[in-house]
Amino acid sequence: MYHHGLGAAWLIFAVIAVLPFWRLCSRVGHSPWLSLLMLLPLINIIFIYYLAFSEWPFEKRAATPGGIR
Repeated sequence: MYHHGLGAAWLIFAVIAVLPFWRLCSRVGHSPWLSLLMLLPLINIIFIYYLAFSEWPFEKRAATPGGIR
């Protein structure tokens, strides 16, 4: 078997890629678990566009008469 020792490097990259999106999703009102989509090729690009152009749940709550408390 070939063993290149890339497992640790992949894990570090995964944490670096997912952590900022975990925080972003939780701040705008989406489930932070959506940030795991950053690990899937091509799906991650679609997810970035979804975050950029969709209406955030945070904005929906701010637009209601009661607002955010």
